[in-house]
Amino acid sequence: MSEHIYKKIELTGSSPISTDEAVRNAITRASSSIRNMRWFEVVETRGHIEGGKVAHWQVTIKVGFTLDE
Repeated sequence: MSEHIYKKIELTGSSPISTDEAVRNAITRASSSIRNMRWFEVVETRGHIEGGKVAHWQVTIKVGFTLDE
């Protein structure tokens, strides 16, 4: 197994559908400018309420990626 050096960044994704989609939205958007993403961890979940119902989700994640050689 080779040695890797990782960098972590924090992203917040949002979705009116679900927390899973909020995570996917953040990763999909970040993948257009960040290479070598390897893992993520959810660090915060929150939502917006309208009319007594969940209207929107926001999920903050930390994403780890390997640095170019």
